[in-house]
Amino acid sequence: MYLNFQNRKYMFDKIEHIGIAVKDLEAANELYAKLLGAPHYKIEVVESESVRTSFFQVGPNKIELLESTNPDSAIGKFVARKGEGMHHIAYAVEDIEAAMEQLKADGFRLLNEKPKRGADNKLVCFVHPKDCSGVLVELCQEICDS
Repeated sequence: MYLNFQNRKYMFDKIEHIGIAVKDLEAANELYAKLLGAPHYKIEVVESESVRTSFFQVGPNKIELLESTNPDSAIGKFVARKGEGMHHIAYAVEDIEAAMEQLKADGFRLLNEKPKRGADNKLVCFVHPKDCSGVLVELCQEICDS
């Protein structure tokens, strides 16, 4: 099957970050600071997702560590089922709503109908991992506070 990408209405600008689920954020922060040779630059709680996040900058890329604040949250269930490890890969997009519409038109299932506020001043949406070779994909758009 040949796919025509010339009329694509959305574009992934770059890998925004890689999300890693952890049991203990403080322990993981120490481990990743040692591994990457630099401390995290930010810790943030995202109440709507029941997570505490920590961000590391690695050159132009970011690593997001995610610790559940509720065992019934998505991260809590992920860690209970699969253990610590890579949870998602996030791509930056300029227009998240247009990207969501195009992905739906292309047959991808989205895990939320509308973008929601996520960590690090982003609007986010997730694509079902079953549609992405088992990888949870996150779309991220920078929020412009005017």
